[in-house]
Order: sequence, then C-alpha cells, then structure tokens
Amino acid sequence: MNVSVVPFANNTPLCYSINNPPFKIKYTVASAYFSSIFTALGLTSNLIAFVVLIKSFQRTHSRSRSFLIFLGGLVVTDFMGLLVTGSIVISFHVTHFNWRRLDPNCHFCNFMGMSMVFYGLCPLMLGAAMAMERFIGINCPFARFTSMPKSRTVSMVLMVWLIAGCIALLPLTGIGSYHMQIPGSWCFFNIGSEGNNLAFSLLFSLVGLMSIAVSFLLNTVSVVTLIRVCCGQDSTQRRRDHEIEMMVQLILIMVIASICWCPLLIYILKSSVTADPVRDDNVLFYIRMVTCNQIFDPWIYIMCQVSRLRSLLHKLCCPVKALRSNTYSYGYDSQPGTRSWIRGFTSCFEGQFLRESTPASTGLAAPS
Repeated sequence: MNVSVVPFANNTPLCYSINNPPFKIKYTVASAYFSSIFTALGLTSNLIAFVVLIKSFQRTHSRSRSFLIFLGGLVVTDFMGLLVTGSIVISFHVTHFNWRRLDPNCHFCNFMGMSMVFYGLCPLMLGAAMAMERFIGINCPFARFTSMPKSRTVSMVLMVWLIAGCIALLPLTGIGSYHMQIPGSWCFFNIGSEGNNLAFSLLFSLVGLMSIAVSFLLNTVSVVTLIRVCCGQDSTQRRRDHEIEMMVQLILIMVIASICWCPLLIYILKSSVTADPVRDDNVLFYIRMVTCNQIFDPWIYIMCQVSRLRSLLHKLCCPVKALRSNTYSYGYDSQPGTRSWIRGFTSCFEGQFLRESTPASTGLAAPS
C-alpha cells in the first residue's frame, strides 16, 4: 500500500499523531463495494433474525424466554454495531471527506473508536453470559428456577452493555488512546507495547479471549451433561429436546466467534507483549474477519427456526420413533401445565410427558 502521511505538527490532536490525514492513497472500488455489501448483508440478516426472535418470543411459553432475551440482545448489538460503524466507513468511501477538517478535535474519531470496542466486546461477553445461563439451566435447574427470572436476564444483558461501555470509555480517561487507522476510513485504539496503550491492549484482548474460553468451557460441560442424560439410565425421565436445540445454537455461535475473533485478539496480545511492529494491513484484514461474525450470527437463529432443521436435529439426537400427535415442545403455547407444541419437532420422551410437567422433574431451563 502506497501511503504518505502529512508531516507531524506540534498542534496535531492525539488521534492524528500517528496517522495524520489526508493520506495519499489510491482508493480502490473494491473497498467501497466490500464495505457496502457486508454492511447491507449484515443489517438485513439481523433484521430478519430480530423478526424471527420476536415471533418466537410471542408464542414461546414464559418459562422459556430467558434464552430468547439473550439472543435478542445479541441481535440488537450486532445490528447497531454494523449500522454505526458501517455508515461511517461507507460515507468515507463515497465522499472521501477530510477527517482533520471534519473532526479537528477528535470527537468523531473517538466516537468511532468507542463504537468499535463496545460493539466488538458485547457479542463475546453476551456469548459467555448465554453459556453461563445454559450451564445453570442444565446442571442446576432448581437454582435457575429461583434465581433467573426474565427481569434478571434483562439485567444481565444491560450489565454486559455497561461493562463493555466502561471499557470503551477508558481511552478517554488516558488509559489507551484512539487513533486514525490506515486507509483513513476508521478509528481504533492504538495497539502499543508501552504504558497505557499496553494496558488497554491487554485488557481488550484478554477480555475477549477469556469470554471465548468461558463459553468453550461451560458449553463443553453442558454438552457432556446432555449426552449423559439423553444416553444414560435416566434418559426416560428427563426431557432434553429444548436444551439440545439451544446448545446447538450456542455451539455454533461460539465456533463462529472463535474463528472470526481469535486472529485479531491473539494478534493484539502478541504485538503488545512482544513489542512487534503492528502492520496496518494485518489489522485491517482481521477487522474484516470480525465483521463476518456479525453477518453469520443471525443466520444461526434463522436456520434453527426451520422445521426441517429441527426434524434433522430430532433424528440425530432422538433415534427413537415418536408419535407426532403426542409430542410437545416449547415453541407454541398449549394448555396450562403442559409443554407447548411445535409442528415437525418431536420429543424423544413423549411417554414421560405427564411426569415432566413441572420444572422440578424435567430439569429444563425454567423461568427466565
């Protein structure tokens, strides 16, 4: 990339002290198309997923809405992240505005840097919170029945947003700093190996990696528990269709987040610890990988609502031939004291339905 930077001046604001626009860069049409297509695709996917989740929430029994609240928070976060950051990047590629003239005091650059950090950490932390909720719901159903109402689930989502927001505000207090990034279309924190820049780089990367690690650990334990229950001696006493479906979604969310985020987080951690020079093209490539996470996530919720996929999951997890007319699940409201029924999604253990009508006997995710 052929880049030449305007000579540094003593009155240059902090956000332009490393990369000072305007840059003499040959902007390609591919960059503009990439940003526009990815942003439009991501926004459309999240809108579809949000509609799907609203419909599922309306027809789902009140005891099963906790997981949908977490999914809704994740969809809203991904949508707003693409909307805020994507609109800025697309505007730059269309108009090629001069950041120094438009934002001489770095307010706009700081806002975008905060948005990148906030909307970057929120999905990872929400994924860890969802894994924790499922872990408690599967392994400690009695504790979840008494300690995880819907209001507390909403509070957990708000708490994740608050923590991510506080981390994003730290560079404004002197812990780290937001800077203009090559090719001049976006701002991000300075990946440094000294002082406050090192502290913030380590904080960002470690929080992200720890969230992924917590998700992996808790989801693994939950999956092992489900396998033991479905294949063990008590497989006819505890019904797990609902948990299996949610765990499939969680595992897919975790895998996609790991593939999209780990390269950037590991690169930031490695560059900060070893003091290796940061290459702008590497960071830009990893940021584009992160963008893919916000596009792929909503299709997990959309696809998991397709009846054919649910039937496939049933065949894989419940090889026992079940009667369609005697099965229930969580998708539609039914008579009080019973499970709701979903067309095309059968239960492995329909024979035990009358014995499982209460959370105490089922071990299902109880009230949200």
